This record gives sequence, structure tokens and C-alpha cells, in this order.
Amino acid sequence: MTTEELYELQEDGNLGYACVYKKGDNGMHTDYMFPMTAENIANFIGNNAYTADKIIMTDMCDRLICESIYGGFIMTCPNQKLCRDIIPHLAPIQQGEKEPKDFPIATKEEMEALWHSEEEAVMQAEFRML
Repeated sequence: MTTEELYELQEDGNLGYACVYKKGDNGMHTDYMFPMTAENIANFIGNNAYTADKIIMTDMCDRLICESIYGGFIMTCPNQKLCRDIIPHLAPIQQGEKEPKDFPIATKEEMEALWHSEEEAVMQAEFRML
């Protein structure tokens, strides 16, 4: 993703993590970041329904948002209102009535690199002021 696209991901303030565990990865997982809207969550689950053993989504403070298992089934969603908002987007994907939509997703590494470069720029500016 470009730096501009990474900045756009952060704009709404609802950024969270999606940890994807796949069969045969010996407990290893890949972390993605995107705005945790009901539609994005449903599309992410739909895109990974048959390739991921488990998906755990959390907010930036590591509080559980949603957990799904192979087949795209939601196992845990503490916020029942959010769960009710996800289902209308997810059910048609699960039933094969529509394809999951693509939306901007970054890897955790991409976002951390952006944050690191921002931090570095701030430090350099502070040193110039001394």
C-alpha cells in the first residue's frame, strides 16, 4: 500500500487488528489492520472463510471485537449490536448470493513502518528546534 492509502485507513479512528490463523502454520498468524466496521468485518471473514482456521479481530487496545472459525462462522462477538450489524452483510456471502467486497487492508508491518517513520520525523523536527 502507498503511504497515502495507509493514512486513509487511519482516518475514521476505528482501526483494529485481524489475526488470521491458517492450517499448517503451527500457531503462527498474519496480522492485518483495517477499520472495524460491520461491512468490513463481514467481507474480511468472507474473503478468508475457507483459508483460515480462525480469525480473531480486536481493537487497538486488544479488546475482542469478533472471532470466527473455518467456514466464516462467528463464534464470539461480545458487542451484540455489532454482531446484528455484521450478519446482514455476512449471511449473503456465506450463502453464495454475493461475493465479499474488496476494501483497503494493510498488514500490521505496513502500519508499524508508517508509525515509525512518523515518529522519526517528529524526533528530527524536535532536534532541529534545539
